[in-house]
Amino acid sequence: MKPYCFADGQFVPTKDATLHASDLGLIRGYGIFDFFRTVNYQPLFLEDYLDRFIRSAEKTFIPLPYSRSELKEIVTELIQKNDLKAGGIRMVLSGGMSENHFSPGKGKLFLFAEELIFPAKEKYEKGIKLLTLEHVRPIASIKTTNYALAVWHSHIWKEQGAEDVLYHQNGYVSESSRSNFFIVKNNEIITPSEHILLGITRKNILKLADIPVHIRPLTLKETLEADEAFITSTTKILLPVTQIDEQPIGTGKPGPISLDLLKRFKNLESELTKA
Repeated sequence: MKPYCFADGQFVPTKDATLHASDLGLIRGYGIFDFFRTVNYQPLFLEDYLDRFIRSAEKTFIPLPYSRSELKEIVTELIQKNDLKAGGIRMVLSGGMSENHFSPGKGKLFLFAEELIFPAKEKYEKGIKLLTLEHVRPIASIKTTNYALAVWHSHIWKEQGAEDVLYHQNGYVSESSRSNFFIVKNNEIITPSEHILLGITRKNILKLADIPVHIRPLTLKETLEADEAFITSTTKILLPVTQIDEQPIGTGKPGPISLDLLKRFKNLESELTKA
């Protein structure tokens, strides 16, 4: 964490930020968050992230006591205070203090500035392994703070040399624990349409594609027979997936379409954030 954060309506030393022990964010694990990167002191895709954060607050019935313009001002000042040329901003809205310890109350807003470490270069060059897990993330369309299963299960996938999990249910895949999922088959991109978070990186990767894209239910069988696969997220951008469980995907190496999309995204990022 960087030295300064926004909490209790003001900028304070990050070490001084506190949450009441009875907040629903703690006792029920109920809250929302979002995370975006800064590049050359500029927040990348900020409007998209604010759209999602504000929508998540509305859908979870947690009062958000700041307007879009106020949130943008807070982000700008937080970047300046922490000299955050390249890093991440984490927005967290807790479930609040509740009279019955269950219904959402007035949420407490935090914004933190953070260091950001990308996956090792080797993972982009050789690809990663995912471990299948039968699960659908609760209220998947909202970026809640409930990652209990993934946190608990993470030691299992690490023991098996996997980068993350691939959720599936009733024969259909949805997403990774913190990333969106895609396959390439016969020079077409397919990405799941159900039980997913609408990722901002996903949105922009789809815009960059110059081959047909299909957003639809995707079976696990199709996935294992894919020519290529990859995941996208704010903190990974695009990571090729070359193995799922013990099954190699395609040639077992990052595919040309995945690598081309990664290059296109980096070019877009440079264009949007050049000084």
